[in-house]
Amino acid sequence: MVEDLGGDSGAPPYTRVLLKLSGDAFAPPDVQFGISGQSTHVLATQLREVHAMGVEIAVVVGGGNIWRGRSAPGMDRAHADYMGMLATVMNALALQDALENVGVHTRVQTAIQMAQVAEPYIPRRAMRHLEKGRAVIFAAGMGVPFFSTDTTAAQRALEIKAEAIFKGTKVDGVYDSDPKLNPDAVRFDSLEYIEVLKRGLTVMDATAISLCMENGLPIVVFDLQKEGNIKRALLGEPIGTLVHSGA
Repeated sequence: MVEDLGGDSGAPPYTRVLLKLSGDAFAPPDVQFGISGQSTHVLATQLREVHAMGVEIAVVVGGGNIWRGRSAPGMDRAHADYMGMLATVMNALALQDALENVGVHTRVQTAIQMAQVAEPYIPRRAMRHLEKGRAVIFAAGMGVPFFSTDTTAAQRALEIKAEAIFKGTKVDGVYDSDPKLNPDAVRFDSLEYIEVLKRGLTVMDATAISLCMENGLPIVVFDLQKEGNIKRALLGEPIGTLVHSGA
């Protein structure tokens, strides 16, 4: 496992990674709702490029472009979360279709059983798919309410023995405050897990950060909106923020 963002050899320092995508990545440009064929195709072509480099890719998708359970007023939280899990399945199927249209064999595994559309989540089967050169998309979160897709990403990454989590966001890393509201916000090149927790920085939720900290799993936060950044991040170019143990 390599934690240096400064690689320049042209070869990716990682062999197996987990990419965390929010639901926003699937929405039309400048719109927060729905699934855009264009946005999904752009994601698929970037992932195809990385896949062609020999990197084994697993993906955890969010569902906020369709349904945000935590924002559902007056609804039972568990029911709202289950609806959110179903939204992630829709995004996963859209990404699977886009990937296969550009020639990347893909499997969707879901934490909620729905045999007609996806495999059940089985870690060893997921790893076997990756070894055979297939991309694997994990949907339906953890399959239980009150857990975010950030936590799902950390848990799935650990189970499939991924070497790092790459979290694509709308900004180019982690800042000490919201750069959209504060023009003087400072971006971190690297952070230790404990600093993220102490400062309450919005990298991933505290459960996800704690899981990564306990298991020494690095997180790279980068700007997903700039085309080509997935490849740049996986090549170790310094385009985002590395969250790590500091050892």
